[in-house]
This record gives sequence, structure tokens and C-alpha cells, in this order.
Amino acid sequence: MVEEVQKHSVHTLVFRSLKRTHDMFVADNGKPVPLDEESHKRKMAIKLRNEYGPVLHMPTLKENFKEKGPQNASDSYGHKQYPANQGQEVEYLVTGVALTADTKIQRMPSESAAQSLAVALPSSQARVDANRSAPAGGEYRHPGPSDRSQPAGMTSAVMEGGNAKNSALMAKKAPTMPKPQWHPPWKLYRVISGHLGWVRCIAVEPGNQWFVTGSADRTIKIWDLASGKLKLSLTGHISTVRGVIVSSRSPYLFSCGEDKQVKCWDLEYNKVIRHYHGHLSAVYGLDLHPTIDVLVTCSRDSTARIWDVRTKASVHTLSGHTNAVATVRCQAAEPQIITGSHDTTIRLWDLVAGKTRVTLTNHKKSVRAVVLHPRHYTFASGSPDNIKQWKFPDGSFIQNLSGHNAIINTLTVNSDGVLVSGADNGTMHLWDWRTGYNFQRVHAAVQPGSLDSESGIFACAFDQSESRLLTAEADKTIKVYREDDTATEETHPVSWKPEIIKRKRF
Repeated sequence: MVEEVQKHSVHTLVFRSLKRTHDMFVADNGKPVPLDEESHKRKMAIKLRNEYGPVLHMPTLKENFKEKGPQNASDSYGHKQYPANQGQEVEYLVTGVALTADTKIQRMPSESAAQSLAVALPSSQARVDANRSAPAGGEYRHPGPSDRSQPAGMTSAVMEGGNAKNSALMAKKAPTMPKPQWHPPWKLYRVISGHLGWVRCIAVEPGNQWFVTGSADRTIKIWDLASGKLKLSLTGHISTVRGVIVSSRSPYLFSCGEDKQVKCWDLEYNKVIRHYHGHLSAVYGLDLHPTIDVLVTCSRDSTARIWDVRTKASVHTLSGHTNAVATVRCQAAEPQIITGSHDTTIRLWDLVAGKTRVTLTNHKKSVRAVVLHPRHYTFASGSPDNIKQWKFPDGSFIQNLSGHNAIINTLTVNSDGVLVSGADNGTMHLWDWRTGYNFQRVHAAVQPGSLDSESGIFACAFDQSESRLLTAEADKTIKVYREDDTATEETHPVSWKPEIIKRKRF
């Protein structure tokens, strides 16, 4: 039989199958049972057709192998095996796949090896595919049918696997707003009149003895802070005065207006001693640097300008905004200049280079007000869509203060964390800076004889002691507020609930 296999170059598997078939006809004494030639051929034809029919049509590839082994090998039952062709070159007919010396003999794995392999492999191909397509960064993925159908034991076993993966899958508690600090409510106690037009700007001098206002009647007035009486009127602007500020480094008052002029007033002589020329349109706001003699102004010509106070030279022209620049603020730390514009953006500037450091585009409408916190390294911006809080130096977004649905003209904050926003419709909201809780809303009545449409707040400021709040309004008055001394947490409780914070990026 072996000679017949070698003669016809039968497949290796056929060779082994024939050997097993031959063993079936070996008697107990080791001698083969005689078979007639016809029956033997018939059995072989049936076996080839049934077991190897699907691969007999495939192309053949010939390889030579040399097998070495004992000539007379016997199996575990003592039966005689086929003699191996020691030292002879045996030609195997391989159908479809070329076998090598390492792979021509295949062995089944042991039971222990099979169990370890099953544990190491994933539970299903679907889970492998899901892991490949899972989003990065620990995002939540809704469980599929295969995940939901797992038993609890398997789930706990998987959860015990890797702590890094488990932390991403665990349900996170929604952030809640912490309980806000209690602030006493503010009440109106004085109304000061004297201007003949809208009061557009206000500032308190560093000594806390008087304050100054600028108006649409083209005058600048200085008032006694304690009594509210008029001390002095300054004339010189030929259009609405839009900004005033008092220097803490020198006895100077700076003003700007819609007549494109920026003036420096010497308060010892009550006269203008310097003009700063350069803006091409109305100047909407100004601020002084706290540590160096630098003045910054912003204008409707879409630029902000940096001036040397003493030489009147224009140090830098800050260009980049595409619409009127409505507000500007300075600070000693970087970034030293912050501007808000009608193009809906806020820009943080490099004072030395005169270039933009960061542009914040989160607002959807005009930014008319910016305020810096006196103690924290943060600031807030006001727009009709929202009041937003930011963190220096890169302008990282902190939170939205929603609810003041009006055109916000002014913002101010004290060191106690009371943020005040004044709007075009005459409403004033007071907020807790840390949590964004709106603890009071004020809408003061207009001056007798004024129209209700003249209810509007253009500017507001705390005095240096932070015990009084002053507002400049469209009814031609200045209103003074102070804290209600009779209020307590029992009479004015905080109506706060630990609601889930909804912080929108835009």
C-alpha cells in the first residue's frame, strides 16, 4: 500500500488516512488481513470522494521533505506502524497550501492550554470592534445589546480589571452650584441732579472725598461724595463726554468724548494742560495704567491707543477689532490691557509689543463693559446675551451669569464679591461673583418730570470704601445706593437650591 501511495504522490493527509485505514485491517497478531484488490480499490475511491472531493480540483504544489525516524515504529497498542523512509526523499503532493517541515505535523492543544487561551481572548468579536471604535477621552458610550446581556458576575469581573478604564465608565455626579455667600441688599438713599443731559460716565477720586461725572450736556462736574453737593463744573468738550478718570499718581483728571478729543486737566488750576490727538472718531472710554504713566483710550474708529501721559506721544495703536471699541481696562499684571468691542470679541493685549495675545469670541453680541476683580486674577464681560466670567492670563472661560436680558452698559465689582450690572432699560442686577447667584434686582423710578423711556444706566462705580454705589443714568441724575443695615439672613434669606450648573461655552 505504501508503494502505491508513493507511486501516485498522494496528499499528506491522504497518506495518513490510508495508514489509519490500513490499521483497521490489522489482526491482533500483527499480521494484515487479506483483502481482494477490487474491494480495496472500491473502499479507497469512496474515501477519496467523500473526504477529499472539495479540494481535489485545486492546483498542486510539490515540495520535497526528508523524514527521519525509526524504521519500525509501533503505536501505543503495540500495533505495527508503517516503516518510515529513513534517509529517503519523500515527495508530498500538497493541495492549495505549501506545508513546511515545521507545520506538516499539527498537534491539538492540551486541555489546560485551551482553557488559558479562552480566558485570554475577548468574550466576543463584537466587544473587540466596539473597543476599537470607542471614543477617546473617557466619553460615555451607551451599552449595546451584548453589554446589557452580560451577567452581573462577568460585569464585576470586568470592572475589577483596570482602574484606569473603570474610572471612565463610572457615572460622574453632575456639578452643582455651591451655596452663595450672603450679601445684604442695597437700597437707594440719595438722588443727585444737576446735569442737563444724560450722565454718561462716573469716577471716584482716590482720596474718597469727591467724585466726577461726564454728561451729554458737554460738561464735567465734580461733586462732594458725603453731601452730594456740586463743587465744580469744567467746560471744554464740544460734544458728549464719554469717559472720565482721576489719576492716583498725579493731580490730573483725564476725559474723553465724542468730539474725538482726549484731555488732561490739572486740578490745581482747573485747566486743560494736554491734548492727545490721534483718534479718527468718537472716543468711548479710557483707563490709566496703575503703575506707569500710560493712558489707554478706545474709540469708534476700531482702535485703542496707548499714550505717554507726559510727552503726549502715541506709543502704540492697538488695531485688530473690526468695529467700535466700547471699553478698555488696564492692570499691572499680564495681560496689561483688555478691550471689548461691538464686533462681539474681547482682546487681551501685550502692552510692550502692542499686539494681541488672545482673542475671545464667545459672545454673540456687542461687548460694552469689562470689569476686573480687585483681588482675584479674573474678569467679567457684559453683553446682551450673557455676562461671562474669565480667568487670566489666557482668558479661560469660567461661567455664565444669565438673567439680565438687556443691553448691559456697565459692570463694577467690589472686593467683597458683589458684581453689579447696569442696563439700558434702567435695571440693575447684583450678583455673587463666586457662584454667579443673582441676589437682587433693582429698577429705580425715574426723576419726576422725565419719561419712563429715559430709564437707563450708563455707568456705575463703588466708592473707595465700597460702602456706596453710584450710578449715572439717562434721567440726568446720579443715584447713590448703600447697604441695608437692618437686613439679616433671616429677613432676606438666600433662595438657593443646589441646581445643576448649566455652563454653556457659547
